[in-house]
Amino acid sequence: MTPQPDSPSVLSFEEARHVVQEQAGSIRLHTTEAAGATEAVDLLAAAGRVLADPVVADRDIPPFPRSTRDGYAVRSGDLSQLPATLEVIGEIRAGENLNSLPAHVDPGQAVSIMTGAPVPAETDAVVMVEYTSRLGSRIEITRDAATGDNVVARGAEARQGGLLVDRGVRLNDAAIALAASVGKSRLEVYKRPRIAVLTTGDEIVGVDATPGRTQIRNSNSYSLAAQIFAAGGVPVLLPIAPDESEKLGRLIELGLQSDLLILTGGVSMGRYDLVEQVLTELGAEFFFTGAKIQPGRPVVFGRLRSAEHKYFLGLPGNPVSTMVTFELFARPIVEALSGMSSRKLTFLHARSASEIRVKTGLRRFLPAILSGELENSQVHLVAWQGSGDIAATARANCYVVIPPDCEVVAAGEWVAVMVR
Repeated sequence: MTPQPDSPSVLSFEEARHVVQEQAGSIRLHTTEAAGATEAVDLLAAAGRVLADPVVADRDIPPFPRSTRDGYAVRSGDLSQLPATLEVIGEIRAGENLNSLPAHVDPGQAVSIMTGAPVPAETDAVVMVEYTSRLGSRIEITRDAATGDNVVARGAEARQGGLLVDRGVRLNDAAIALAASVGKSRLEVYKRPRIAVLTTGDEIVGVDATPGRTQIRNSNSYSLAAQIFAAGGVPVLLPIAPDESEKLGRLIELGLQSDLLILTGGVSMGRYDLVEQVLTELGAEFFFTGAKIQPGRPVVFGRLRSAEHKYFLGLPGNPVSTMVTFELFARPIVEALSGMSSRKLTFLHARSASEIRVKTGLRRFLPAILSGELENSQVHLVAWQGSGDIAATARANCYVVIPPDCEVVAAGEWVAVMVR
């Protein structure tokens, strides 16, 4: 008798996401506490990596009261009557030595100042140059100013020793700039996890092969590799697995030598869909064996008890289903293995350009094009032939997300959008 998955279950989208996030939390804890989980890299090489050692301020930021505009540093009380005429007693440039600032700025006096320059202690505001007229050694000001206008106080952005970027954060351009600003030429980051990718099916041939009339080239391994790179992992592409239990089992065991195994194909209910059967024979524990979504309902998530609790995801073989289910269920696991802190899915909202009709019961992620700008953004579905239509998905830049209880979206109605 063929072994069956233990307590297989098809969950709602929300339930399946909760299970994935819960397991990702355990994975993240193990990853961040593992010996040898981090490495030091040069600052530029750290872009896109996950920070393992927090970045803190080495001094107050800014280290002095800083002007945010070109103009004149003034005592705001001198502008109670407008226009006001003040005596200009000097100029301060960005990078000016603090010792060279005017010793005193008395009532009725002003100092010409540049963006980024230190603001003299006896002044409390900067008036933009646009609201002034120079009259020899004097300046006429036509707009009043309140204390703090166009001035960033010392330490307003961060205090010395204050946290700037926490561990578990993926380092984007702003985080790299912050690290540079506090003199971090090297950063401690988590090592990238190795993610094995195993595509299954007798109908699949290699990219360089000439397919027969009933065969297709292996696109799934390459779409997954691109998604794994974007999520912070290193893809390990395995040979294509045939629809034969013994060979499939050997390749699964090979894939389990990596930090995570992602399979694509072979997880539906067909006679030759062998992935769940082979995983069960290898001692798999299944968290769920399907999710109520379209595309991507036959998605499998679990771990192998006999292989150091290595996790696996079985994704549907249709290319669009593979791409969608990776983003929804595999990405959180890859990010956890990368040491990244948990984050929720982010959705935008836009108006539907046309009416959308679907059957109820599944949460649907439909390829679409988001266009327009600002409050005029709208989204329209891409004409597609189902979850095998890669060409339509390549034209799309997002997915329209339809709730399971919705049957009709009217033209002009707001819809949730997941950006690709």
